[in-house]
Amino acid sequence: MLEQRSLIALKQQTGGISLLKPRQLRSKLAGSYQSKARGRGMEYAETRHYQPGDDIRSIDWRVTARTGKAHTKLFHEERERPVFLLVDLGASMRFGSQWRFKSVQAAHLAAQLAWCACDNGDRIGGLIWNQYQHQELKPKSRSAAVLHLIHTMVSLHEQTPQHGAEPQDFNHALSRLRYIVRPGSQVILISDFQQLNDEGIRHLNLLGRHNDLIAGEIYDPLEIQLPETEFGNDLMITDGNQRAILPLSQRNQRQQCQQRLEQARQSRLDQLQKSGCRLFHIGAHEEINKQWRRQHHGR
Repeated sequence: MLEQRSLIALKQQTGGISLLKPRQLRSKLAGSYQSKARGRGMEYAETRHYQPGDDIRSIDWRVTARTGKAHTKLFHEERERPVFLLVDLGASMRFGSQWRFKSVQAAHLAAQLAWCACDNGDRIGGLIWNQYQHQELKPKSRSAAVLHLIHTMVSLHEQTPQHGAEPQDFNHALSRLRYIVRPGSQVILISDFQQLNDEGIRHLNLLGRHNDLIAGEIYDPLEIQLPETEFGNDLMITDGNQRAILPLSQRNQRQQCQQRLEQARQSRLDQLQKSGCRLFHIGAHEEINKQWRRQHHGR
């Protein structure tokens, strides 16, 4: 079960995990971060009377029509970096063999990263997908943005699909992400990426041209290493509604299953890296901060 209060409490644990670089403002017009991203977004500042030499493309035609006098829009470069979180709460994420469902761990990770971005003064946006629908969150500042993200994750996680509802493709979520993300953003994808295919990779390739892409793979230990069953029996798994059998009773069957799992996962990770994503991995079996310290600090 995903609890809103637990995600809010993670505000006190932002010191254990950080993907966001400290601010390095170099000049009046400098952006917040050094990045390979091209085309940092420009932000509307104000409208004033047109002056000779103003770019005609910046004329505010609406105000001009209303007042009868030419007006120009002024813009300044964004001084904070928008952070977008795509959180996968789809069917393949509703699995956990030990401690948590992958979907619950994904929500905890997203909340920690959002609180971290909030501490850095960045605007936080997102897209939450649960296989039947998604919700888009426009970038906003301060704690209210994180609380909105948390509320949306809990709502979509606990939502029961309506009878006859058609599943929504993961590619649709990625295409919408491309639409709402502005150049110069940091985009953090939190998923097991089991729904990722060639079309999805195409969307990521396009996103990566002007943004910093980070992919957090959420996995369950059972997906990495199949267990040796005590009596050599097959293993039944369930999501609470459907059941499936893993044929582990015969050594050759177990080896074939293990090989297929490894090949499929490695293919996904290779595709993500080729699309320009920086990768990290979080298991659903253990506290996030402990895993982060081992991966990034050798502890």
